[in-house]
Amino acid sequence: MSIRAYAKINIGLNILGKREDGFHNLETVFHLVNIYDELDLQPSSTIILKCDSTDVPPDETNLCLRAAQTIAGECHTIRGVQITLTKRIPVGAGLGGGSSDAAATLTGLNTFWNLNLSGQRLHEYALRLGSDVPYFLHRQSALATGRGDVLEYFPLDVGFWILIVAPGIQVSTPWAYRQLQPSDAPKIRLTKNLLLDSLEHPEKLSHSITNDFEQPVFHHHPELRKIKESILDEGAVFALMSGSGSAIYGFFTDPATIRAAASKLGKHFRTYLTPPHFQPAE
Repeated sequence: MSIRAYAKINIGLNILGKREDGFHNLETVFHLVNIYDELDLQPSSTIILKCDSTDVPPDETNLCLRAAQTIAGECHTIRGVQITLTKRIPVGAGLGGGSSDAAATLTGLNTFWNLNLSGQRLHEYALRLGSDVPYFLHRQSALATGRGDVLEYFPLDVGFWILIVAPGIQVSTPWAYRQLQPSDAPKIRLTKNLLLDSLEHPEKLSHSITNDFEQPVFHHHPELRKIKESILDEGAVFALMSGSGSAIYGFFTDPATIRAAASKLGKHFRTYLTPPHFQPAE
């Protein structure tokens, strides 16, 4: 059984403050892009994970393995599985690769082991693994609030070409949260209507859609700011860091322009293209 686990970008990311449980309240829109890992599930007497990337730990810290162990333990199954993970989503880039892999493991094993778990049960297991894991249980864009687990899925047709530049810098999300400084500056609250209006009028994007992690992360990694500036210089109508970084993406209106930008930036970094109106395959 083979499953695709797609990456996401954050179109806007507002951090609203720290919660009593230690997490942060936030607003963001998750949107899937055309980069994916592949998981192959095969029968086994035990739960085994194999991966083609040395960047992915094969031990208990791996979200895929934890997802499999969680669902097996909760469902009291003694069945095993060999998970072979082909890794294409850059690690530590703010693209949600580990979370997507975990969600794909949960949904895949629900079918592979014939568990017939409800969506609510899968959501509960996913939330134990990470705040953004529940999002990847469905293949649609979503406005995420709370700690990222309150999800309002909605159709989002992005009519731009999307260029993602992954510089190979791994940014720790807990570290990025610790760098945030309280601000009294007024914040434009992120809503579906604001995003949809901005996408229809690209000149509004840079004024209304921002990422609160950019300032502290760019301060520590100034090369990321230069990448964002380069994407804009190459013709993007909008550019933003995804999540807590380090990947930067840009929206382009013209295929020739984005291919030229990908070719130029691709001499130094990994680059990925997502076409307009992209819909992930099931």
